[in-house]
Amino acid sequence: MPINPTAYLSALTFGMVCAAALAAQDGQGEQPLSVIDWVRQNPDQPALTSVALPAGEPPVAASGQVPAIDVQPLQEDAIRIIGLAPATITGLSQDLWRNSDPAELSARLSNLPDFRLPAAQALLFTALLTEAQGPGQDAAEEDLFTLARVAALQRFGALDPALALIEQADVTRDAAHFSAYMDLALLSGEEWAACNILAAHLYLSPSVGHQIFCAARKGNWSTAALLFDTSRALSIMSPDETALLDRFLHPELFDAQPPLTPPRRITPLMFRLHETIGEPLPTRLLPRAYAVADLRDLAGWKAQLEAAERLAKTGALPDNRLLGLYTERLPAASGSVWDRVEAIQQLDTALDTGSADAVSKTLPKAWAAMEDAELETAFAGLFSNRLNRYDLTGNVARIAERLAYLSPEYKEQATKSGTDLLRAVANGDPSELASNDRISKAIIDGFGSEAARQDLVEMAGKGKMGEVILRTLILLEEGAAGDTSALTEALGTLRALGFDDTVRRASLQILLLDRFG
Repeated sequence: MPINPTAYLSALTFGMVCAAALAAQDGQGEQPLSVIDWVRQNPDQPALTSVALPAGEPPVAASGQVPAIDVQPLQEDAIRIIGLAPATITGLSQDLWRNSDPAELSARLSNLPDFRLPAAQALLFTALLTEAQGPGQDAAEEDLFTLARVAALQRFGALDPALALIEQADVTRDAAHFSAYMDLALLSGEEWAACNILAAHLYLSPSVGHQIFCAARKGNWSTAALLFDTSRALSIMSPDETALLDRFLHPELFDAQPPLTPPRRITPLMFRLHETIGEPLPTRLLPRAYAVADLRDLAGWKAQLEAAERLAKTGALPDNRLLGLYTERLPAASGSVWDRVEAIQQLDTALDTGSADAVSKTLPKAWAAMEDAELETAFAGLFSNRLNRYDLTGNVARIAERLAYLSPEYKEQATKSGTDLLRAVANGDPSELASNDRISKAIIDGFGSEAARQDLVEMAGKGKMGEVILRTLILLEEGAAGDTSALTEALGTLRALGFDDTVRRASLQILLLDRFG
């Protein structure tokens, strides 16, 4: 009879677990606990009580027939609210996803573009992290959407929020939830926690490779080796994964061997294995989520800087952490990221001197460096307030003004200086202005009462606010790329839905950032 590899390996794994448990009991001189023994050793647990028979109930059954049994499915909580930010903070309702189709929502989240507007990215994160009920009529549909939320956060590099969200949803809920959690744990360097859960819930294992990795991590080398040898014999794992695990388990056999050729398809497990065997992979060509690994002290400073810049573009990294890396030490070379490090450090030092001349000499270089990296809004958030203390003139004053309009304090800047259009947009009403520039005109029109897409506004009124946000952000991205009709409709729709701050920020970013000109 042919052997089923998966069934054979599952039986082998189960046998090893049982054998290990019995061995542990024999080694400690203990016998398996009976229920009574367990109760005695756990006095804080609810005590067992005898149950009196109802009056007239005979002490024995009248026959040996099995009585009829009613079977009903266990009812889950009627409403599962999952999210990290209360609706009272974000301003979004807990039912913003409720009436949308789960499959369509998940598909939209999987196909979101890389937003170039920081205002659009910020609104997306707000929607994804708001405490909310999932769409659909049953738990399976809600779970599908929860996993899509987590995957979207992971894609944009927001691993900490993604981890918190999947933990809130319960990582042991099913194999899909645990698989998502395991990937996040491997990418963020928290594989120990995931391996501990896997040891207690082996049936959730994403693959035998994960079992081998976790067994070795926990010091169960004989178990890991047996699983590996069996899996290799049965060809259960891919050749790339087999080669990596072979070096992981038997490093002494490969001391003189050249490094492995990186596989074309990288998984979080393969990425962590490459790092563990001393052959770490560069993350700059991998999906953004892998860059988080380079933020640790294990990576070199240049790798940390490049990873931080990449994550800061999506808002997944706090601005202050980016500044901390920029000012950590003196630049080691010149060119590329080192020029930005030098420029930021010089500006940071100049701002501490109190000298307007020193600031005037260093600000243009720092601004140009951050423009090259497309990190203008992060730069504005870091330095705009500090620049307000200086009396600057000429081109330097114009740069400082631009930074103020790109910062969270854009409304305050509108009371001081700026073109009529910038002031009007910052104040939320440029409708009285006119412009011959097509982009400026599209923005002005977007503040008009007739600019909103009525079909989207009606969808939002039917309890599909989350879906409308996704659709409108895609429309806004098309507008930022040059489609003026889409730009007007997106701004008008967001304004009609109450996202006035997003409308103002997005408009200012399009007007002030050269890459949208």
